[in-house]
Amino acid sequence: MTKKDIILKVSDETNLKQIDVKKVVQKTFDTIVEALTRGEKIELRNFGVFKVKQRKSRTGRNPRTNQTIPVPPRKVVVFKAGLEMKQKVK
Repeated sequence: MTKKDIILKVSDETNLKQIDVKKVVQKTFDTIVEALTRGEKIELRNFGVFKVKQRKSRTGRNPRTNQTIPVPPRKVVVFKAGLEMKQKVK
């Protein structure tokens, strides 16, 4: 499912204009990204939690040459599904 699919579904079910739904959906995503950029945790009850996690530096390996290379530390976004989502997906 794409963002456009979400917009179409919400628009159909709420009888709102697609352009209005698109603005709300995009602003929601922008707000989540901005908060994660500041290092904040996004907790959506019964849906899940988005947070930024710091990965340590490590030694990697180039699979072609088998040469070891250092991989620098980096930040990654992780998502942990909420209880209700886990139960429905089962």
